Amino acid sequence: MSDGDAIFQPDGPDRFRPTELARGPWDPTAQHGGAPAGLLAGALEAFHSDVPMAVLRLTCEFIRPVPLTPLRVETRIVRPGGRVQLVEAQLHAGETVVCRALALRVRRADVPAPDEVDPAPDVPGPDDSAAVRMELFDTGPTMFARDGMEVRMARGAFDEVGPAVAWFRLRVPLVAGERPTPLQRLAAAADFGNGISSAVPWATHLFINPDLTIYVERLPEGEWVGLDARTRVGRSGAGLAESVLFDGRGRLGRSLQGLYVAER
Repeated sequence: MSDGDAIFQPDGPDRFRPTELARGPWDPTAQHGGAPAGLLAGALEAFHSDVPMAVLRLTCEFIRPVPLTPLRVETRIVRPGGRVQLVEAQLHAGETVVCRALALRVRRADVPAPDEVDPAPDVPGPDDSAAVRMELFDTGPTMFARDGMEVRMARGAFDEVGPAVAWFRLRVPLVAGERPTPLQRLAAAADFGNGISSAVPWATHLFINPDLTIYVERLPEGEWVGLDARTRVGRSGAGLAESVLFDGRGRLGRSLQGLYVAER
């Protein structure tokens, strides 16, 4: 990969051209959810406010598979306010809305809270965790999970079912020429919860998340974001992936992904 590689290339005001690094695992013509989640997180946190605001909750709804074609972002205020705001960002492919994200923002304030945070899981750090080999996708095209994101397993394995803990770091900028914000890093990583903690085998089943919700207690410090993930699947074909988000200092928040589960 060259120094100019990024998940998205800017293509005019509020317009972006995804690269092959955005590709997801389920459809070679569609993006991994972490790519648009990170892109819209940046738009939502940057939306103007007269008072300083912090994103408390970020919810992404993947209305359609997000294509590897030029995209346009539209952002608007849904609930204005000086203490609490709700901001919406829509991702358009042509005239079709393919993804929508809502950010619940609260006013920043200094409060007498303890300096300590809940500790991170008792697992090796990223330097001592195993680099992931995604053998299922080794012969496939360029993709976000393998080429756009560095993944290191601290507990469990990518090709095994069951709970797992892993570290994530973007290999390239999310948007060319821009440094990813901590919220963008968090959003891009949080969409991997179902992928590392699958309750059914990758080779035989789909477990696609049509949504992603993140509650942010604090933003990550540094490039690495950890997920302590667990997936539960019911007999109806519905599932839920839950992840505790953390960095080297401790807990960051929690993410949830609803799942559609089916045999391939």
